[in-house]
Amino acid sequence: QVQLVESGGGLVQPGGSLRLSCVVSGSIFSIYAMGWYRQAPGKQRELVTTITGGGRTNYADSVKGRFTISRDNAKNTVCLQMNSLKPDDTAVYYCNANRVNLSGIRYEYWGQGTQVTVSS
Repeated sequence: QVQLVESGGGLVQPGGSLRLSCVVSGSIFSIYAMGWYRQAPGKQRELVTTITGGGRTNYADSVKGRFTISRDNAKNTVCLQMNSLKPDDTAVYYCNANRVNLSGIRYEYWGQGTQVTVSS
C-alpha cells in the first residue's frame, strides 16, 4: 500500500519561511507525479505546485517566485520550500501522488495534511 507522510508545518510570521517534506512508501516513487495542494478554512482545495517524475514543475500564480517544489527519487521524498510567506498562505497543505497505468486507470494517493499558519 502506498502511504504519504507530510511534516514541517507550523506557525510562522509573515515574510518567514517553512520547508514541508513528504515521504512516500509502498511503491516505486520515481513513476509518480507529485504535487502539493492546500485548503484554507471556508475555501475549496487548490493546487499549489506539481512536479513530474522527470522533474518538470508547475506553480500556481499565487505562489510563483516564492515557493519551490523538489524531489529526491533516491529518498522517496518531495519537498516544498516556502519563502516570503503571507497570511493568505495559511491552510492545511496536502501531499499528492498520482500516476496513470497503460490501461488508463488513475491511481491517486494523499497525505494526512499539515497545518501552516502565517500570522503576526
